Amino acid sequence: MTTSVLYDVPGPKAIARNKLLGALTVVVIVALIGFIIYRLFVTGQFTAQKWEIFAYAIVWQQILAALWATLSAFLVAAVGALILGLVLAIARLSDHAWVAVPARVVIEILRAIPVLVFMMLLYYGVNSFRDATGFSMSPFWSVVIALILYNGSVLAEVLRAGVEALPRGQSEAAYAIGLRKSGVMSNILMPQAIRSMLPVIIAQLVVTLKDTALGSIITYNELLYLAKFLGGQGQLGRPIVPMTIVVGAIYIITCILLSWVATVVQNRISASPKVAGGAAAVGNAGGVTDTQLIGVQQSDVLELEEAERASALSVEESAGERAREGDDGDGPGAGPTLGKA
Repeated sequence: MTTSVLYDVPGPKAIARNKLLGALTVVVIVALIGFIIYRLFVTGQFTAQKWEIFAYAIVWQQILAALWATLSAFLVAAVGALILGLVLAIARLSDHAWVAVPARVVIEILRAIPVLVFMMLLYYGVNSFRDATGFSMSPFWSVVIALILYNGSVLAEVLRAGVEALPRGQSEAAYAIGLRKSGVMSNILMPQAIRSMLPVIIAQLVVTLKDTALGSIITYNELLYLAKFLGGQGQLGRPIVPMTIVVGAIYIITCILLSWVATVVQNRISASPKVAGGAAAVGNAGGVTDTQLIGVQQSDVLELEEAERASALSVEESAGERAREGDDGDGPGAGPTLGKA
């Protein structure tokens, strides 16, 4: 039977209570889902008329076009956010205050403004000066730039936290071999920070994908905008709930695929011989446990203390012998050479 030092192992009563609570939780969730399905059935959301819209090929063509619009905005925004986050993180970690302070201010401002406000400012704000400047902003670029600005600022803080979490010896060793600040950052610190913070970066990219749905507010023709448009068609029975269910399933599948691809990339990076070799060299190359390592360190400390005590005892004995020799000769307080002189 295995034991844990972090919590008490539950006894028979606790195990039975946990099983009962788990079963009640499952029953409540199933009942809630069943109630929702029942209400959808009672209100006629599962009738053939409501789902007839998906029998048309042109509807699926429009769904695929809207899906590509969502993915294209996400891909451009993800690449731009990663680049902006890297630049802002390097500027934030600069040793020069005139670079680090403005970068921090920019990051805080971009993080504080909601993505939807960014989109509306870019689309309606820029286009309000169209007659005077001759420049217009499309819904696509309004969505992409807003996502880049917001998610780039968040990723900058993620990368900064990853770099500052590394042991100080990493940078000190890099400086000791003659690398400059740029070389330390690009060759030593950033690769490790990106690898360690990859789960957070993936989670933020999933948020970026879901935030593309906000583009429907500024008439960007992505999945949610199409769902609202087709769901409001009166001649098809206004199938807003079926369209929402299908579009929601597409979002879920897309996010799961993105997480799966990111996990595969992370596993391949972790399994790389270069990464594994470096980790083994820095980490526990001999397979020694933490307890054994602490024991060895404690024994080394005890040996050092014992050696210091022996050295001090030897010095005291030598001093005592010299003092006794002084008593037999010229008397206490008189230096041997000075007294004879």
